[in-house]
Amino acid sequence: MTINPEKLYAPKIAAELMDMSVSWLAKARLRGDGPRYVKFGRSVKYQGLDLIEYRKSKKRHSTSERY
Repeated sequence: MTINPEKLYAPKIAAELMDMSVSWLAKARLRGDGPRYVKFGRSVKYQGLDLIEYRKSKKRHSTSERY
């Protein structure tokens, strides 16, 4: 499945796109170290562009690199 940079995704779909669990995304929101998200009342959404940027930010060239 391809990530559309303009589209907003529910956590379940975002987790599938990122190959992560929904609970990991929820915990990352609490810690503040996951992908950026948008909140509409109680509803959480992830913009495709933020998912893409988060994935790119996690790329490493070696195991000795720090986050």
